[in-house]
Amino acid sequence: MKFDILTLFPAMFEGPLTESILKRASDKGLIEVALHNIRDWAFDKHATADDAPYGGGAGMVMKVEPIAGAIEAVKAKNPNSKVILTTPCGRPFSHQVAEELSREEGVVIICGRYEGVDERVRTLFVDDEISLGDFVLTGGEIAAMVIVDAVSRLVPGVLGSDESAQYDSFADGLLEYPQYTRPPEFRGEKVPDILLSGNHAEIAKWRRKEQMRRTLASRPELLDGIEWSKSDKKLFAEVEKANQEKVAR
Repeated sequence: MKFDILTLFPAMFEGPLTESILKRASDKGLIEVALHNIRDWAFDKHATADDAPYGGGAGMVMKVEPIAGAIEAVKAKNPNSKVILTTPCGRPFSHQVAEELSREEGVVIICGRYEGVDERVRTLFVDDEISLGDFVLTGGEIAAMVIVDAVSRLVPGVLGSDESAQYDSFADGLLEYPQYTRPPEFRGEKVPDILLSGNHAEIAKWRRKEQMRRTLASRPELLDGIEWSKSDKKLFAEVEKANQEKVAR
């Protein structure tokens, strides 16, 4: 999986890309992340990559020519890469979007800055626009880091076990079940007996119900549109009943 990141501040990526899972994935050749300084495609001696907006207004706008040059240079080597712009105007980033991107041959991420990019970048080059949420960051670099991290862990072989991604929160529309490890008791809080029982079928059932319980309590909107299996319907009915009894008390 190839990531090409177009940015005015490539040094911002040094930490996240040189530690932990992303570093190991890169060392194994499972992912490749190339940083491209947009200023390298500027035309003047000052490497100007932004200018005042037509029509007036505060702030600066990223110029179209340097971004166009960077995209064309990258696409010349990786013509099938999908071009993404990080912007508050984009569709919300989610686990499902990360899964979608993990199936691409490559992804080019344009890190927006200042008041945004010249609109002609969108109309001429961008395939998709992505937002992390309804808030504004100082630039798209942090958003690009999040995208690279979330997508990379879905690439086969990046995680120690492919099951790790399979059972993540949101992988099947639900939040993840509670996790425990040693010691079996800490400050009066005990690990649920079922997890120590060795009964894998009952453990799987408990975990599934906990996913449902946690999602119902914290993110009930995620339950809309989920197509339950027959067994899941039965489990969810039990979870709902227990929740109603708890509220009644």
